[in-house]
Amino acid sequence: MLNIYQLLTEIQSKRENAALCVITETQGSTPLKAGAKMIVWEDQKIAGTIGGGNLEFRVIENALTVIRNQKASSIKHHLVKDHHMCCGGSVTIYIEPILKLKNLYVFGAGHIAKEIIRYMLPLDFKVHVVDERNNIADNFVDQDTHFVHTNHNSFLPQLDFNPDTYIVICTHLHEYDREILAYCIHKPFAYLGMIGSRRKVAITRARFFNNGIATESDFQKVDMPMGFDIGAISPAEIAISIVAKIVEVKNRKGQKPSEKELPGFNHKFNNHYAEADSIGNGCC
Repeated sequence: MLNIYQLLTEIQSKRENAALCVITETQGSTPLKAGAKMIVWEDQKIAGTIGGGNLEFRVIENALTVIRNQKASSIKHHLVKDHHMCCGGSVTIYIEPILKLKNLYVFGAGHIAKEIIRYMLPLDFKVHVVDERNNIADNFVDQDTHFVHTNHNSFLPQLDFNPDTYIVICTHLHEYDREILAYCIHKPFAYLGMIGSRRKVAITRARFFNNGIATESDFQKVDMPMGFDIGAISPAEIAISIVAKIVEVKNRKGQKPSEKELPGFNHKFNNHYAEADSIGNGCC
Protein backbone atom coordinates (compact mmCIF):
# COMPACT_ATOMS: atom_id res chain seq x y z
CA MET A 1 0.00 0.00 0.00
CA LEU A 2 1.38 3.40 -0.99
CA ASN A 3 2.08 5.97 1.71
CA ILE A 4 0.87 9.57 1.52
CA TYR A 5 4.02 10.84 -0.18
CA GLN A 6 3.97 8.11 -2.84
CA LEU A 7 0.30 8.85 -3.46
CA LEU A 8 1.07 12.53 -3.98
CA THR A 9 3.58 11.65 -6.71
CA GLU A 10 1.13 9.25 -8.34
CA ILE A 11 -1.69 11.81 -8.26
CA GLN A 12 0.52 14.39 -9.93
CA SER A 13 1.71 12.03 -12.64
CA LYS A 14 -1.82 10.79 -13.35
CA ARG A 15 -3.17 14.36 -13.30
CA GLU A 16 -5.92 13.45 -10.84
CA ASN A 17 -7.99 16.09 -9.05
CA ALA A 18 -7.28 15.88 -5.33
CA ALA A 19 -6.36 17.89 -2.24
CA LEU A 20 -4.01 17.38 0.69
CA CYS A 21 -5.35 18.08 4.18
CA VAL A 22 -2.89 18.58 7.07
CA ILE A 23 -3.51 19.30 10.74
CA THR A 24 -1.28 22.28 11.48
CA GLU A 25 -2.34 23.09 15.06
CA THR A 26 -4.39 21.58 17.87
CA GLN A 27 -5.57 22.87 21.23
CA GLY A 28 -6.94 20.75 24.03
CA SER A 29 -8.20 17.20 23.50
CA THR A 30 -8.32 16.15 19.82
CA PRO A 31 -8.46 12.79 17.99
CA LEU A 32 -5.12 13.41 16.24
CA LYS A 33 -2.34 15.95 16.58
CA ALA A 34 -0.43 18.29 14.26
CA GLY A 35 1.07 16.53 11.26
CA ALA A 36 -1.80 14.12 10.59
CA LYS A 37 -2.59 14.03 6.87
CA MET A 38 -5.40 13.01 4.55
CA ILE A 39 -5.80 13.08 0.77
CA VAL A 40 -9.25 13.71 -0.69
CA TRP A 41 -10.09 12.99 -4.34
CA GLU A 42 -12.86 14.73 -6.26
CA ASP A 43 -14.98 11.56 -6.08
CA GLN A 44 -14.72 11.81 -2.24
CA LYS A 45 -12.34 8.86 -1.97
CA ILE A 46 -9.82 9.42 0.83
CA ALA A 47 -6.44 8.14 2.00
CA GLY A 48 -5.20 8.74 5.53
CA THR A 49 -7.23 10.45 8.25
CA ILE A 50 -7.38 13.64 10.27
CA GLY A 51 -9.47 12.15 13.06
CA GLY A 52 -12.69 10.67 11.71
CA GLY A 53 -16.24 11.52 12.72
CA ASN A 54 -18.09 14.67 11.74
CA LEU A 55 -14.81 16.61 11.66
CA GLU A 56 -13.52 14.44 8.84
CA PHE A 57 -16.86 14.62 7.01
CA ARG A 58 -16.70 18.44 7.03
CA VAL A 59 -13.04 18.50 6.04
CA ILE A 60 -13.86 16.33 3.01
CA GLU A 61 -16.50 18.89 2.03
CA ASN A 62 -13.95 21.70 2.48
CA ALA A 63 -11.42 19.76 0.38
CA LEU A 64 -13.92 19.36 -2.46
CA THR A 65 -14.36 23.15 -2.48
CA VAL A 66 -10.59 23.62 -2.60
CA ILE A 67 -10.37 21.20 -5.54
CA ARG A 68 -13.08 23.11 -7.43
CA ASN A 69 -11.58 26.54 -6.75
CA GLN A 70 -7.92 25.47 -6.89
CA LYS A 71 -7.20 27.75 -3.92
CA ALA A 72 -5.68 26.67 -0.61
CA SER A 73 -7.57 27.22 2.63
CA SER A 74 -6.90 27.02 6.37
CA ILE A 75 -9.89 26.38 8.66
CA LYS A 76 -10.12 26.17 12.43
CA HIS A 77 -12.64 23.65 13.80
CA HIS A 78 -14.00 23.79 17.36
CA LEU A 79 -14.93 20.18 17.96
CA VAL A 80 -17.79 20.74 20.43
CA LYS A 81 -19.33 23.89 18.94
CA ASP A 82 -18.86 23.02 15.24
CA HIS A 83 -19.09 19.23 15.20
CA HIS A 84 -20.73 18.11 18.47
CA MET A 85 -17.70 15.96 19.24
CA CYS A 86 -17.00 15.37 22.92
CA CYS A 87 -13.20 15.71 22.59
CA GLY A 88 -13.59 19.39 23.40
CA GLY A 89 -10.51 20.81 21.72
CA SER A 90 -9.91 22.61 18.43
CA VAL A 91 -8.09 21.66 15.24
CA THR A 92 -6.70 23.88 12.49
CA ILE A 93 -6.50 22.16 9.10
CA TYR A 94 -4.67 23.44 6.04
CA ILE A 95 -6.00 22.19 2.70
CA GLU A 96 -4.26 22.71 -0.63
CA PRO A 97 -4.98 21.42 -4.12
CA ILE A 98 -2.43 18.91 -5.38
CA LEU A 99 -0.91 20.56 -8.42
CA LYS A 100 -0.89 18.58 -11.62
CA LEU A 101 2.51 17.85 -13.09
CA LYS A 102 3.52 20.35 -15.76
CA ASN A 103 5.43 18.88 -18.68
CA LEU A 104 7.90 20.91 -20.72
CA TYR A 105 8.82 19.33 -24.06
CA VAL A 106 11.90 20.80 -25.70
CA PHE A 107 12.39 19.79 -29.33
CA GLY A 108 16.05 20.23 -30.19
CA ALA A 109 19.04 19.92 -27.90
CA GLY A 110 21.38 22.72 -28.94
CA HIS A 111 23.02 25.39 -26.80
CA ILE A 112 19.83 27.40 -26.19
CA ALA A 113 17.90 24.27 -25.27
CA LYS A 114 20.57 23.34 -22.75
CA GLU A 115 20.32 26.77 -21.12
CA ILE A 116 16.51 26.64 -21.08
CA ILE A 117 16.64 23.32 -19.29
CA ARG A 118 19.19 24.60 -16.78
CA TYR A 119 16.82 27.41 -15.78
CA MET A 120 13.68 25.26 -15.85
CA LEU A 121 14.87 22.36 -13.67
CA PRO A 122 14.41 24.19 -10.33
CA LEU A 123 10.84 25.08 -11.32
CA ASP A 124 7.70 22.95 -11.13
CA PHE A 125 8.19 21.14 -14.45
CA LYS A 126 9.11 17.71 -15.71
CA VAL A 127 11.48 18.38 -18.62
CA HIS A 128 11.60 16.19 -21.73
CA VAL A 129 14.15 16.73 -24.52
CA VAL A 130 13.69 15.26 -28.00
CA ASP A 131 16.51 15.11 -30.53
CA GLU A 132 17.50 12.55 -33.15
CA ARG A 133 21.18 13.44 -33.39
CA ASN A 134 23.84 11.03 -32.16
CA ASN A 135 25.87 11.91 -29.04
CA ILE A 136 23.71 14.96 -28.32
CA ALA A 137 22.45 13.34 -25.11
CA ASP A 138 25.93 13.86 -23.65
CA ASN A 139 24.92 17.51 -23.13
CA PHE A 140 22.39 16.38 -20.53
CA VAL A 141 24.21 13.58 -18.75
CA ASP A 142 24.27 15.45 -15.42
CA GLN A 143 20.78 16.93 -15.66
CA ASP A 144 17.52 15.55 -14.35
CA THR A 145 15.82 15.44 -17.74
CA HIS A 146 14.03 12.81 -19.75
CA PHE A 147 16.05 12.63 -22.96
CA VAL A 148 14.42 10.94 -25.97
CA HIS A 149 16.79 10.04 -28.78
CA THR A 150 14.40 9.87 -31.71
CA ASN A 151 12.94 11.84 -34.59
CA HIS A 152 10.12 14.20 -33.66
CA ASN A 153 7.67 12.40 -35.97
CA SER A 154 8.11 9.25 -33.90
CA PHE A 155 7.67 11.08 -30.60
CA LEU A 156 4.79 13.48 -31.30
CA PRO A 157 2.01 10.85 -31.28
CA GLN A 158 3.12 9.93 -27.73
CA LEU A 159 3.09 13.49 -26.43
CA ASP A 160 0.51 14.12 -23.70
CA PHE A 161 -1.27 17.26 -24.88
CA ASN A 162 -3.27 18.92 -22.11
CA PRO A 163 -3.71 22.38 -20.51
CA ASP A 164 -0.48 21.85 -18.54
CA THR A 165 1.67 21.02 -21.58
CA TYR A 166 4.46 23.47 -22.48
CA ILE A 167 6.29 23.09 -25.80
CA VAL A 168 9.51 24.74 -26.99
CA ILE A 169 10.53 24.22 -30.62
CA CYS A 170 14.20 24.87 -31.35
CA THR A 171 15.56 22.07 -33.53
CA HIS A 172 18.54 22.24 -35.87
CA LEU A 173 16.37 22.34 -39.03
CA HIS A 174 13.69 24.86 -40.02
CA GLU A 175 11.54 22.20 -41.65
CA TYR A 176 11.59 20.16 -38.45
CA ASP A 177 10.43 23.23 -36.54
CA ARG A 178 7.55 23.76 -38.98
CA GLU A 179 6.51 20.11 -38.90
CA ILE A 180 6.38 20.15 -35.10
CA LEU A 181 4.48 23.43 -35.08
CA ALA A 182 1.94 22.11 -37.59
CA TYR A 183 1.35 19.02 -35.46
CA CYS A 184 0.98 20.93 -32.19
CA ILE A 185 -0.87 24.10 -33.17
CA HIS A 186 -4.36 22.55 -33.01
CA LYS A 187 -3.71 20.53 -29.84
CA PRO A 188 -4.43 21.65 -26.26
CA PHE A 189 -1.44 23.25 -24.56
CA ALA A 190 -0.49 25.96 -22.06
CA TYR A 191 2.44 27.27 -24.10
CA LEU A 192 3.71 26.69 -27.63
CA GLY A 193 6.74 28.59 -28.89
CA MET A 194 9.08 28.40 -31.88
CA ILE A 195 12.51 29.98 -32.19
CA GLY A 196 13.62 31.95 -35.23
CA SER A 197 14.05 35.28 -36.93
CA ARG A 198 11.39 37.65 -38.19
CA ARG A 199 11.95 36.27 -41.70
CA LYS A 200 11.58 32.66 -40.56
CA VAL A 201 8.37 33.53 -38.73
CA ALA A 202 6.97 35.35 -41.79
CA ILE A 203 7.78 32.42 -44.09
CA THR A 204 6.22 29.97 -41.66
CA ARG A 205 3.03 32.01 -41.35
CA ALA A 206 2.75 32.35 -45.15
CA ARG A 207 3.21 28.62 -45.72
CA PHE A 208 0.68 27.72 -43.05
CA PHE A 209 -1.87 30.21 -44.41
CA ASN A 210 -1.40 29.15 -48.05
CA ASN A 211 -1.69 25.45 -47.22
CA GLY A 212 -4.65 25.81 -44.89
CA ILE A 213 -2.66 24.53 -41.89
CA ALA A 214 -3.47 27.40 -39.54
CA THR A 215 -5.33 30.68 -39.31
CA GLU A 216 -4.46 34.03 -37.79
CA SER A 217 -6.46 33.01 -34.74
CA ASP A 218 -4.31 29.89 -34.38
CA PHE A 219 -1.12 31.94 -34.54
CA GLN A 220 -2.31 34.21 -31.74
CA LYS A 221 -1.76 31.23 -29.41
CA VAL A 222 1.84 30.70 -30.57
CA ASP A 223 4.86 32.55 -29.17
CA MET A 224 7.18 33.15 -32.11
CA PRO A 225 9.80 34.39 -31.96
CA MET A 226 9.86 32.95 -28.44
CA GLY A 227 10.24 34.94 -25.27
CA PHE A 228 10.50 38.61 -24.35
CA ASP A 229 12.65 41.13 -26.19
CA ILE A 230 15.43 41.85 -23.69
CA GLY A 231 18.13 42.48 -26.27
CA ALA A 232 19.36 38.92 -25.79
CA ILE A 233 22.51 37.84 -27.63
CA SER A 234 24.05 34.78 -25.98
CA PRO A 235 22.29 31.41 -25.63
CA ALA A 236 21.95 31.98 -21.89
CA GLU A 237 20.33 35.40 -22.37
CA ILE A 238 17.97 34.05 -25.03
CA ALA A 239 17.04 31.19 -22.71
CA ILE A 240 16.26 33.64 -19.91
CA SER A 241 13.85 35.53 -22.17
CA ILE A 242 12.09 32.27 -23.11
CA VAL A 243 11.91 30.91 -19.56
CA ALA A 244 10.52 34.25 -18.36
CA LYS A 245 7.71 33.96 -20.90
CA ILE A 246 6.92 30.38 -19.88
CA VAL A 247 6.80 31.38 -16.21
CA GLU A 248 4.51 34.30 -17.03
CA VAL A 249 2.14 31.98 -18.89
CA LYS A 250 2.17 29.52 -15.97
CA ASN A 251 1.52 32.17 -13.34
CA ARG A 252 -1.14 34.01 -15.30
CA LYS A 253 -2.93 30.85 -16.36
CA GLY A 254 -6.69 31.27 -16.19
CA GLN A 255 -6.47 35.05 -16.53
CA LYS A 256 -7.69 36.63 -19.73
CA PRO A 257 -4.74 38.47 -21.28
CA SER A 258 -4.97 41.78 -23.06
CA GLU A 259 -4.13 41.73 -26.77
CA LYS A 260 -0.60 42.99 -26.18
CA GLU A 261 -0.02 40.12 -23.71
CA LEU A 262 -0.97 37.42 -26.20
CA PRO A 263 2.05 35.52 -27.50
CA GLY A 264 1.60 36.83 -31.04
CA PHE A 265 1.83 40.43 -29.81
CA ASN A 266 4.22 40.12 -26.92
CA HIS A 267 7.38 41.79 -28.21
CA LYS A 268 9.30 43.38 -31.02
CA PHE A 269 11.78 41.09 -32.67
CA ASN A 270 15.36 41.03 -31.48
CA ASN A 271 17.76 40.67 -34.43
CA HIS A 272 20.07 38.48 -32.39
CA TYR A 273 17.24 36.09 -31.59
CA ALA A 274 18.09 32.75 -33.16
CA GLU A 275 19.62 29.42 -32.28
CA ALA A 276 23.14 30.80 -31.96
CA ASP A 277 25.37 27.80 -32.29
CA SER A 278 27.03 25.70 -34.93
CA ILE A 279 24.52 22.87 -34.55
CA GLY A 280 21.51 25.10 -34.02
CA ASN A 281 18.83 26.85 -35.97
CA GLY A 282 19.83 29.72 -38.20
CA CYS A 283 18.14 33.09 -38.20
CA CYS A 284 16.47 32.80 -41.61
